[in-house]
Amino acid sequence: MKALKSYTIPFVGLKIGEHHFDYQIDNTFFEHFEYDELNSVDVKIDLKFEKKTTLLELHFSAEGNVNINCDLTNEPFNQAINDDFKLVVKFGDEYNNDNEDILIVPHGEYEINVAQYIYELIILAVPIKRIHPGIEDGTLESDILSKLEELSPKKDNNEKSSEEIDPRWNNLKKLLTDK
Repeated sequence: MKALKSYTIPFVGLKIGEHHFDYQIDNTFFEHFEYDELNSVDVKIDLKFEKKTTLLELHFSAEGNVNINCDLTNEPFNQAINDDFKLVVKFGDEYNNDNEDILIVPHGEYEINVAQYIYELIILAVPIKRIHPGIEDGTLESDILSKLEELSPKKDNNEKSSEEIDPRWNNLKKLLTDK
């Protein structure tokens, strides 16, 4: 993780007040985490680092694009990323990161590495269901999409309409009203 040293912030030397850090994230960042689900990454991270006398406040803001594959057609497309995350760093007796919004570091600590938080921010900003925008508006032409259309079940005219109710259900409803 030596390559992620640029994401380490030595807060001991910083004055009390607000500081800004900018990071440009690309594929090499995700190689360190051995995460390969993103085809390409171009995300800008703005970190507002506010040092106070008893704690540190970090406000991460991510904006950019990631290129991912569609879950239906496996076609690559650009997904816009725009997300925020706020982290409070307090000082205590021992390291504790059980709470996702509060990090407790030992009193003698003098620096914090924000790479893990940037990684999680970007990964969680990508939607769980990845659908190519061309599928939703009907402009994408794909062999897989046409095969899915061909194999999808067709509605038969002989099927019962949803308005017709099986008479057995009506008899069961009578049981509720009879006492």
